Amino acid sequence: MARVIVEVMLKPEIHDPQGEAVLSASHRLGFGNVTGVRQGKRFELEVDGPADDAALAAMEELARELLANPVIEEFSLRPA
Repeated sequence: MARVIVEVMLKPEIHDPQGEAVLSASHRLGFGNVTGVRQGKRFELEVDGPADDAALAAMEELARELLANPVIEEFSLRPA
């Protein structure tokens, strides 16, 4: 059994209100050196068998079709 990590983030040009809220809160808490925050999602997928090229290709298709909205998000994946 292997694990694949999929990280999904809003595209840079997409407004991120959650990231802005965290940035504002970090400043209120005294962390003024934080200059930007982007909020995202992380998925840990367990796959039967090794995380070989075929498994990664299948997980990429899953991420594209289910985990990320390709209009506003981008994703990356890697074996864990």
